[in-house]
Amino acid sequence: MEYNQKNVEFVGAGSIPKSNHSLDYIEQLTPKQIVEELDKYIIGQNNAKKVVAIAIRNRLRRQKIQDPVLREEIHPKNIIMIGPTGCGKTEIARRLAKLTKAPFVKVEATKFTEIGYVGRDVDSMIRDLVANAINLVRKEFEKEVEEKAQKNAEDRIIDILLALRKGKSTKQTSKPSEEEIIKNPMLLLKTFVDMSQMGKDIQAGMENEDKSTYEDKQIRDALREQIRRGDLDKFEIEIDVPTPSIPMIQVMGGPNLEEIDMQLQSMFGDLFPKKNKKRKVTIEEAKKILYQQEVDKLIDQEKVKSEAIRRTEQLGIVFIDEIDKICGRGSHHGPDVSREGVQRDLLPIVEGSTVNTRYGPVKTDHILFIAAGAFHTSKPSDLIPELQGRFPLRVELDELTKEDFKKILTIPKNSLTKQAIKLLETEGVHLEFTEDAIDEISTIAYELNSKTENIGARRLHTIIETLLEDISFEAPDLPEEKKHIVIDAQYVREKINHIIKDRDLSQYIL
Repeated sequence: MEYNQKNVEFVGAGSIPKSNHSLDYIEQLTPKQIVEELDKYIIGQNNAKKVVAIAIRNRLRRQKIQDPVLREEIHPKNIIMIGPTGCGKTEIARRLAKLTKAPFVKVEATKFTEIGYVGRDVDSMIRDLVANAINLVRKEFEKEVEEKAQKNAEDRIIDILLALRKGKSTKQTSKPSEEEIIKNPMLLLKTFVDMSQMGKDIQAGMENEDKSTYEDKQIRDALREQIRRGDLDKFEIEIDVPTPSIPMIQVMGGPNLEEIDMQLQSMFGDLFPKKNKKRKVTIEEAKKILYQQEVDKLIDQEKVKSEAIRRTEQLGIVFIDEIDKICGRGSHHGPDVSREGVQRDLLPIVEGSTVNTRYGPVKTDHILFIAAGAFHTSKPSDLIPELQGRFPLRVELDELTKEDFKKILTIPKNSLTKQAIKLLETEGVHLEFTEDAIDEISTIAYELNSKTENIGARRLHTIIETLLEDISFEAPDLPEEKKHIVIDAQYVREKINHIIKDRDLSQYIL
C-alpha cells in the first residue's frame, strides 16, 4: 500500500503541511488492513498483530473526538509482548512504525540503570525518539524543495565555472595535463559560445544587451546539462563550506555524559556563529554539499522542530526490549540492586511527563510504549505494580513451528532466500532453492531450536550463511557454465548434517 501524498499541500518553502501526513495515512488503514500489511513481512503471531492494529486505530479514533478535554484524557493502552527471542516481537513494532510513518525508537531496558549508577538516563529514549522524528519530518520537507534546491546548487556551480572563465578565481599554478584539458569545462564553454554564435542570424534583430543575455542563458543551460549528466564530475572547484566555531568541550566522569555533552554543544553552538572555509572538491562532491546547503536555506528549521515534536507526542512509538531482565523486587544485592530502580525511573515516562530535549520540551502522555521480553525466569507480575498498571495489554507470541520456518523462508518480501538470490545475482550467479531444500532447512532450524537454545527465526540466518559460505566465496571466480546453482535437500545435508551430528560443534557454528 503506497502513501498517498495528493492531499498534502505546502504553502511555500519550509512551511508546515496543511494536512497531517501520518494521520492522513493511518486513516486509510483499518485494523484488518494493518494486519494484512504486517503479514507481508511477519509470519504468524496473529494475536499480537491484532492487538497492535487496534492500538494504532485507537490513536485515530482519539484524534476524531471533538471534546478537547476528553481527548486529552484518553491515553494509549501500552502493550507487553511475551515470547522467546526471534519470534517477531521487535519486527512487529518496527514494521508498525514504518507502516504508519510514525517516529520510532527501540531501546533495551538493560542499558538503563537507576540514577546514580553508570548507564543511560531513561529520558534518553525520548530524546532519541525526537531525533528520529526530526529526520522523518525533514525528509518530507526536503522532498518539497528538492527540485528547487538542486537547481540552486547547480546555479552556484555554474557561477563558479563562469568566474573561472572570466579569470575571477585563482589560477592553476602548474600546467594541466592533457587529460585535465579534455575534462576542463572551460574548453566546453568555448564550444558553447561558438555554438551560440551559429544562431546570430536569429539574433540579428536583438539589441547588444539582449544578445549578451541570450548567449549567457545558452551557456548556462548547456553547462547545467553537462553537470546533470555527470560530464564534469571529476573537475575540481573551490566552494565555501561552513564550519561551526564551537570550543572543545569534554566532561569527565559521571552518568549521562551524552545528554550533558549534547546540551552543552547545542548551547555553545548558538553562541558561536559558523564560519565559511574554502575547500577544493570535485563537482560531484560539490553537488552534494551545495544541495544540502540549499535545502537548509529553503526549509524552516523551527517548523521542522515543532512538527517533529507534535508527531513525537501524538504518534511516537517506543519499543522497550528485554523488560523481563529488569524484573526484580524487594531487597537485592550485587548486579540486581538497580532493577527495581530502573522500573521506578521508567514509570513517570510511561505514565506521562515532560522531557526536556535539545529541540524543546516533549510530553510523553500519548506516546505508545510497547515492551517485550522472553520472561523465561520471570513473569510480568514480577514488575512493580505501578508499572504493570501502565501496560494493561499483554499478548503472548507463539513459538515458531517447522511450517512457520518454511513460510519465513519463502513468503515475506524480504525473505532470506530472496535476499541470497539477489545478492549472488550481482556476481552473475543464478541461485535456485528447491522445495525439498526449504523443507530440510526448516527441519534443521526447528530441531536445533528444540535441542539447544531457542533463538527463533534468527537460527535461519546462521544456517543460510553456513550453507552458502562456499558459494559466496567462489562466486566471482566461477566459470559461466557453473553459474547456475541449485540448492536441494541433498546439498543441504552435505553442508550441514556433519555439523549437526557433532553436538558440541553445532553449538558453536549453528
